[in-house]
Amino acid sequence: MDSTVQSVEQAQITTQQVVMDVRNITKSLPFGRERIEILKGIRFQIARGEFVAIVGPSGSGKSTLLGIIAGLDNPTGGQVLIDGVDIARMNEGQLATVRNQKIGMVFQAYNLIPTLTAQENVEVPLYVGKHKGSPSARARELLELVGLSHRLSHRPSQLSGGEQQRVAIARALATDPAIVIADEPTGNLDARNGENILNLIANLREQTGKTFVIATHDPNVAAHADRAIRIVDGQIAELDASGGRITQ
Repeated sequence: MDSTVQSVEQAQITTQQVVMDVRNITKSLPFGRERIEILKGIRFQIARGEFVAIVGPSGSGKSTLLGIIAGLDNPTGGQVLIDGVDIARMNEGQLATVRNQKIGMVFQAYNLIPTLTAQENVEVPLYVGKHKGSPSARARELLELVGLSHRLSHRPSQLSGGEQQRVAIARALATDPAIVIADEPTGNLDARNGENILNLIANLREQTGKTFVIATHDPNVAAHADRAIRIVDGQIAELDASGGRITQ
């Protein structure tokens, strides 16, 4: 990317409140007597309220990076600051607390509890730790926000894939996190429902001011974001400041 564009982008971010600051992240794993380098010094910042895509093909290190910034894995080196809190060296108990308070997760396979209703699924994170207000009232409010106020008592098996992903997004927002991270959120959906989910995320960002980070292998999905960070062979290959489509 042109150095002028990159410097302008960084200047824009520093004038806003940084919600995620990834500093020289490395990740390596043992392989026999050697080590495989999966991430090789990843650096970027995300400002509060941004909609950012992390793009990369299978084997690029994208999934490993996502696990680290979501607090699901520890890096070998570097720092990950979420809302000013470094999560890179936390133990599992500490990470669980941070995930509950500061990070909302949305998965490709929805990961809803099949025996619970839509409302109960959204309530689940609110029974861990301390959160203000009534869990049931919060769940109803969020399901209305994602257009599912008429599906409160339905279980996942009674919902379409698109509806299940809407429930998952509502659940991710339940604890009022600093950032919502979505791993291939349209991967199990057809084109129409996938487009609907991406539009919903964009609308929620506008309504709530939340920061959204989507990991995807699809440049067409990434094109919905404000900008994209492209990962290739464990390194940042391209930062698309315009939010336009990234070419492979």
